[in-house]
Amino acid sequence: MIYRRGQKVLVQGITGKQGSFWAAKMMECGTNVVAGVNPKRPSDFHLGVPIFRSAVEATKQTPCDISVIFIPPTMAKDAIIDAIDAGIGTIITLTEHIPSHDILEIFARIRGSKSRIVGPNTAGIVTPGEGFVGIMPGHNPNIFMPGNVGVISRSGSLGTLMCLNLTRAGLGQSAFIGIGGDPIIGTTTRDALEALDRDERTNAIVLVGEIGGAMEEEAADYARTMKKPVVSFIAGRSSPPDKKMGHAGAIVTGGRGGYASKRAALEAAGVRVADTPSEITEFLSQAHVG
Repeated sequence: MIYRRGQKVLVQGITGKQGSFWAAKMMECGTNVVAGVNPKRPSDFHLGVPIFRSAVEATKQTPCDISVIFIPPTMAKDAIIDAIDAGIGTIITLTEHIPSHDILEIFARIRGSKSRIVGPNTAGIVTPGEGFVGIMPGHNPNIFMPGNVGVISRSGSLGTLMCLNLTRAGLGQSAFIGIGGDPIIGTTTRDALEALDRDERTNAIVLVGEIGGAMEEEAADYARTMKKPVVSFIAGRSSPPDKKMGHAGAIVTGGRGGYASKRAALEAAGVRVADTPSEITEFLSQAHVG
C-alpha cells in the first residue's frame, strides 16, 4: 500500500474527465502509469499509454502492481472485481457511495486473492519524490516533500492539511496513506500503521483520525508495541453523539467510536494526541524527528 518508484500502475477509467486529469498529474510527478481500461475503447491510446477492454486483458500484456479506480459507484463493483481477477496487488478505490450489497460482494470475492483494497472513498497514496496514485496533490512540492514522517488519514483534505503543515515546518514525508472514510474499507488504520512501522524510510508516524468506528482504538493496540513515535489528531471533538458527520463512517454510537474513547485509547498506548493540527509539528520536534 506504499507506492515505490517503478511500480506499474493501471488506471481504470483513464479516458474520463477525472481519470484523464489525475492520470496526467500522476505521470507528471513520476508515477509509472503503463495502461488504462475502457471497455468501449480497446486497442486505443490515451495520454500515451495503451487502453484495454479489461484489467485482466491489460495485465496479460503488462503485469501491474497497482490499479486505481476512476469508475462511478454503480459500475465500480465490476471494475474492482476485474482488478482482483487480474491479480493486481493493490487496488486504490477512489469511488464513494458504492452500494452496500456491492461492497459485501467485493469483499467476499477478495478473500483468498492476493489483492488488497485501499478504500473505498480513499484519496489515494503518495510517496513524495517518487509518485502518487489517486487524487491527492502529490505533484505539488509546496504540500509534499521527501522525508521520514509517515502520514495516515481517513480524510484526503485533512491529510493534505497535515502534509502541508509538515512541509512548511521542514518535515518531509516518507509516505501518505489515505485509508478512506466509508464504513467498510479494505485497509484499516491499524493495517496502515503496521505498514509504516515496517517501512525502513519511516522514522515517525502521524495518525489523522476522526470520530466513528473503532479503527483508532484498534490501531492503539498496535501502537503500544511500537518503538517509532506516533502522534495523532482526531477530528470531531465537538460533534454531537449519534449524528453522522462528514464521512459515511463518522457516526458514534454508545460512546464507542467517540472522540473521548479514541483519545483515551491512543494516549494509553503512548501516542500524543494534539488538540489542533498545528500542534503535530511541535510534538514531532519534541520527539527529535526531523
